[in-house]
Amino acid sequence: MSEIQKIAVIGAGQMGAGIAQVCALAGLDIYLNDVSEEKIKLGLEHIDAAMGRLIERKQIDEETKKAAMARIKPMLDQQGFADCDLILEAASENEDVKRKIFLGLCPILRKDCILATNTSSISITRLASVTDRPERFIGIHFMNPVPRMQLVELIRGIATEDTTFSAAKQLTARLGKTAIVSEDFPAFIVNRILLPMINEAIYTLYEGVGTVDAIDTAMRLGANHPMGPLQLADFIGLDTVLSVMQVLHEGLADTKYRPCPLLVKYVEAGWLGRKTQRGFYDYRSGTPIPTR
Repeated sequence: MSEIQKIAVIGAGQMGAGIAQVCALAGLDIYLNDVSEEKIKLGLEHIDAAMGRLIERKQIDEETKKAAMARIKPMLDQQGFADCDLILEAASENEDVKRKIFLGLCPILRKDCILATNTSSISITRLASVTDRPERFIGIHFMNPVPRMQLVELIRGIATEDTTFSAAKQLTARLGKTAIVSEDFPAFIVNRILLPMINEAIYTLYEGVGTVDAIDTAMRLGANHPMGPLQLADFIGLDTVLSVMQVLHEGLADTKYRPCPLLVKYVEAGWLGRKTQRGFYDYRSGTPIPTR
């Protein structure tokens, strides 16, 4: 197929909106999709505000923002994806949800359309197996927040063809990102290393070794991390942290990846971090206050 120009991003949340933003700024045409018009509207508002901050920092001008926003089209009906070159799924980190999305898409799309997932942990080979084009399926894992983070993990499934990989690599370069290649193992590279560290920080809190503030301060000042692990967990979303740890625990069958019971309790309470205003910090007052 020719160069990728038209992309449908499925999922207008933090990741999907960020992907749509960087693609539009790179001159690509974007369809932004989610399960409701309200979610798509919120995604567009997030992109508009994010580009506004780029203008304030003099990284783009008003004309660039206007042109990029015009390239992003809300699209509730997936039947409109028939002319897309690439579908990039950025739905919640739930394998059943992702499988249903891809199953529903295949009959709509051109035969040469590439399917990609932004999953941070789930097997690319397994997701590809439910489609009619496993050779045109690939993992393109952006880091959060997408506009600021330079890295993209590219993950081939067992059937992914070289042409699919080359197209994904060219797209990554066009977006100004650096691509690394990971084998298709649970959580790939970044989250295979990062999420167990966060889980261990939660165990450290759970066992009473330190408070939220002490743990985050220790890692910021003692390990020179820009953000403490519990603060980072809130930013990622505790439900996503738990999902990745479950994938690691089930996929690698090693007890060192067992999700901390305190993490499970917070997720069960609906305290998922910044997106729900409570996690290891309470954000409701505008000033983050440790919850333990």
